[in-house]
Amino acid sequence: MTPPGTPTRPLTPAQALRYARQLSLPGLGSEGQQRLLDSSVALVGVGGLGSPLAAYLAAAGVGRLVLVDGDRVDPSNLHRQVLFGASDVGRLKVEAARERILALNPDARVEVHAVRLDASNARDILGGVGCVADGSDNFPTRYLVNDACVLMGIPNAHGSIFRYEGQVSFFDPKRGGPCYRCLHPEPPPPGLVPSCAEAGVLGVLPGVVGGLQATEVVKHLLGAGDLLVGRLLVYDALALRFRELRLRRDPACAACGDKPTIRELKMIEGYGEVCASPSAAPASAEEETPAVLGPEELRDRLAGPTPPVLLDVRDDWEVAIGALPGAVHIPMTDLPGRWRELPRDREVVVYCHAGVRSARAAHWLRTQGLRRVASLDGGTDAWSAVVDPTLPRY
Repeated sequence: MTPPGTPTRPLTPAQALRYARQLSLPGLGSEGQQRLLDSSVALVGVGGLGSPLAAYLAAAGVGRLVLVDGDRVDPSNLHRQVLFGASDVGRLKVEAARERILALNPDARVEVHAVRLDASNARDILGGVGCVADGSDNFPTRYLVNDACVLMGIPNAHGSIFRYEGQVSFFDPKRGGPCYRCLHPEPPPPGLVPSCAEAGVLGVLPGVVGGLQATEVVKHLLGAGDLLVGRLLVYDALALRFRELRLRRDPACAACGDKPTIRELKMIEGYGEVCASPSAAPASAEEETPAVLGPEELRDRLAGPTPPVLLDVRDDWEVAIGALPGAVHIPMTDLPGRWRELPRDREVVVYCHAGVRSARAAHWLRTQGLRRVASLDGGTDAWSAVVDPTLPRY
């Protein structure tokens, strides 16, 4: 793991005792532990994902942790943000997190920034770290972290969570892999994205995803194992199933492509401060509740004399796994510019993976004037379980 000839300092007796179980690992030893102690990692967000990230990286002996988060602890955070307790409500997250980290490992050096990462401060805050662990919960920050990491040549251990699902990858174009924009070139429109409060999240889910991110960070710092470069690990907590998808660098990517167009940092506008809240309220009660069809009901309608048009709003990589026959594919991010391709004289049934994005898209289409629109409850996952088991689940 450690390149030959790399000078190392001897561990103190207290460090040798603290990290004894890591020191005994084949190939790690005191040299690898010293590499961790000499490393620095920036954590963008110290909430659901940042809590396990900070705790495990500090416990493993990462010497310097840079914490970036402008929020204060809220009671609704406590079911998943395990760095904090009830007595921390109202405190700055970075201050409460620093206190817990130092209680866990007094040798850690913790640098805090009680601000939201933005285009004006990202270079100063992230400069000099060996890796960034992105635990942010909103699209503007995710894209900013990606662009900053690409421009500064810093690897990005990415994680995201939504309801019962999580995703993890390790973006490092210097290793020939893709960046976040290769997977999602543009963010979905704000009006099509549910807020954190609307979507919800299973409290234990961030522990799994954040732990996986921390594992990737430690592997990178040690130079050990196979990183998730060019791979996306998708975790379904309800099915307790992991699925790995291959990712490729996009030569036309605006950030890391052959001819990149992003040369300076810029924030994405139009989203709320946190969690990308909807951009507009619904126009009427009818628009708030578009029809929802179960898999069997949709099957029967498709077999009828006037079958509905199926609209698949998933990403390209999801469609490559499998899709409902005859569906029109318009990714969520493209919907505002292409929704007029849909017929107005037939019912449109929108579907996605689990029914969350499709419900949002169905509501949005109603605000644009499409009256006969519905969403498939449970998405392709429910369709595969109830109607067509040959459709792959992921």
